[in-house]
Amino acid sequence: MEDTHLISILNGITNAKRIYRDKAAKDILQNPHLIPKLIDKIYDIEDPLHVKAAWVFELVCLQDITLLNPYIHEFISGMSHLKNESALRPVSKVCSLWNAYYFSEKTAAMILSKEDIEQIIECNFDWLIEQHNVATQVFAMDTLKLWGNREEWIHQELKSVLQKNTDSGSSGYKAHARKLLKNL
Repeated sequence: MEDTHLISILNGITNAKRIYRDKAAKDILQNPHLIPKLIDKIYDIEDPLHVKAAWVFELVCLQDITLLNPYIHEFISGMSHLKNESALRPVSKVCSLWNAYYFSEKTAAMILSKEDIEQIIECNFDWLIEQHNVATQVFAMDTLKLWGNREEWIHQELKSVLQKNTDSGSSGYKAHARKLLKNL
C-alpha cells in the first residue's frame, strides 16, 4: 500500500516544474511514514522515479530537515551509489543541509557512527574531485568545510583540491572556492 502511494505521488510529477515537485513534497510531509520508502527509491538507480524521489526529498528536507534524523544512516549509506546528476544535486544539497544542522547547537547529543562520518567525508571529496555539476561540488565544499572544523586534515586537503581545481572550474566553482579559501 505504501509503495503504491509513494509511486502515485512521484508519478504526479509530470515534469520538473516546481509546482509539481511542491505538491509531491506536501504529500510526503503529510505522510512522513513514507520517508524511508522515499529514501529507498532515491537509491534504486534502475528505477526512473529515483530522480523524482531525490527532487521531492530535497523539498521535504528544506521544510523540515529533522525528518531525516531517524533515517540518516540509510541516507548516508546510499549517497555513493548515485551517478545521475539530476539525483545527485538534490542529494548533495540535503547532505549539506543536514550536516549544517548536525553541527548546530541543537544537535549536540546526536552521534554519528565512525563509518557514517567516513562515508560523508569520502563521498563529498569524490563529488568535489570527480566531474560533477557545480551545484553538487559547491554543496560538497560546504559539507567538507564543516567537517574540517572537527578534523584539521580535511581543511588541508580541501584547500589543496580547491587550489588545484580553481583555475579549470566554472565561474560558480571559482567564486565559491575563492570564498572558502579565504576562510580556510
